[in-house]
Amino acid sequence: METHNIQKYTVADFKSDQTPRWCPGCGDYGIYNSLLKTMAESGIPPYETVIISGIGCSSRLPYYTKTYGFHTIHGRGAAIATGVKVANPQLTVWQITGDGDCLAIGGNHFIHSIRRNVDLNVLIFNNQIYGLTKGQYSPTTKKGFVTKSSPYGTIERPFRLGELTLGARGTFFARTLDVDLVTSQMVMKAALHHKGTSVVECLVNCIIFNKGAHGWLSEKETRADRTIVLEHGKRMIFGRNKDKGLILENNELKVVTIGENNITENDILIHDATTTDYSLQMKLALMEGPDMPVALGIIRDVKEETFEDAMEKQIKSVQNSSTIKTFDDLIAQCEQWEI
Repeated sequence: METHNIQKYTVADFKSDQTPRWCPGCGDYGIYNSLLKTMAESGIPPYETVIISGIGCSSRLPYYTKTYGFHTIHGRGAAIATGVKVANPQLTVWQITGDGDCLAIGGNHFIHSIRRNVDLNVLIFNNQIYGLTKGQYSPTTKKGFVTKSSPYGTIERPFRLGELTLGARGTFFARTLDVDLVTSQMVMKAALHHKGTSVVECLVNCIIFNKGAHGWLSEKETRADRTIVLEHGKRMIFGRNKDKGLILENNELKVVTIGENNITENDILIHDATTTDYSLQMKLALMEGPDMPVALGIIRDVKEETFEDAMEKQIKSVQNSSTIKTFDDLIAQCEQWEI
């Protein structure tokens, strides 16, 4: 990402004249507003920003921003975004996708863009349902959930996005809630500054076909006790009264209460998002209620060479060592016949 002079932009500079067409109460609005604020505060001009999407409710987002954009076809957002970034590495590329678009038909593109570490910022709107096509189960729908395509309950086990990302050798994984604008902006800014594939799981509410899928997390009264916002270098403390924390016991994460059983703040784990060993990061990503808090914030953020940097380095190396400098040199290397 190129560093610009401190240019002041506002949300209005990135917001198009199109009215977002999502259902009232849809969680997509919260992520959209957080993205607008993140882009405005980044100092990166709209004309150096590209938003690529596939198919789905979330994938309408390029119409609602005043940047370059491409509403592509189902599941192919990662492939198009990769092409854009490799062709012009100076551009900042956001990929907007959903759990169906990204993890079903687009699953292969998704894991390989992560493996290659293309410098993309991927926002995955996870509402655990197909919303645009009216309520079929998706790759993240909970087992047993009744939908239009699983009238007796789906018998499939869902993907866990953090597990999939880290398993594909991901260098950045974060998670946020549609109603938590502060955490959403924090993780989007971190994703923007990360060099490589940044995956942000956005837990969003589909008000029509899967209302309340994340409701037990997003309720304001209980959110602090059911989620933990992770920040690198800070102790893993959470709870309404900031009196709960995470420790390792027999190599498993455990919730403890500070002040009980001689537990002090110094006993609480310190989060390391930058270690290449993702053992603990995986445990954090996989935490599920009700006994454990769901991890929000930045879970993994490590440095690795990006795909486009490696490609540029290889091209320069070959150019410097090759005897072929012109088109005539190339022709001279080919098999030739005189007729």
